[in-house]
Amino acid sequence: MDALKIGNYIKTLRKTKGLTQKDLAEKLSVSFQAVSKWENGETLPDTGLLTDLCDILDTTADKLLNGGVFVKKDRKLMRVEDVVLGFEHIEDLKRCFGENCTFYTGMIDGINSKMNIDLRDDIKDPALLEVMWAEVLVQGILSGRTVDMDEVRTIFSRQDMIDVIDNYARKAAG
Repeated sequence: MDALKIGNYIKTLRKTKGLTQKDLAEKLSVSFQAVSKWENGETLPDTGLLTDLCDILDTTADKLLNGGVFVKKDRKLMRVEDVVLGFEHIEDLKRCFGENCTFYTGMIDGINSKMNIDLRDDIKDPALLEVMWAEVLVQGILSGRTVDMDEVRTIFSRQDMIDVIDNYARKAAG
């Protein structure tokens, strides 16, 4: 375990939550100096505090102890970055094959028909693009895959889409 990496992750999450070291310390019934030592990598939180600390910072113990790195286990993690990249590849196909190539137009027509959208126009609108990313993630969640909500919050700008994904992820987790 890298104490400095863990400390930096605690600090980042604390600040994201709008908490001071004193605020976090009070919630955990420890001194603000203890929080400072964690964040500077001098010490680690007691194991007895981990579940409360993770609840307050909205993270998991495995992620906290890995300094913010999600450790993939046997779960089928769906990376938001991969979903975004998939949509970028749709544009790459248009560029590589040509906008009028039967393969490309057939793919677009199939998506449009199945999803009742106009992908060529919708993909150009950042707000609609996020809706499509969310749709892909929700479909993944419904088919048994998981998402890292920290990654979702990092990539998505629309809070309503974050809330939708989080709602489905929580329901799936039981």
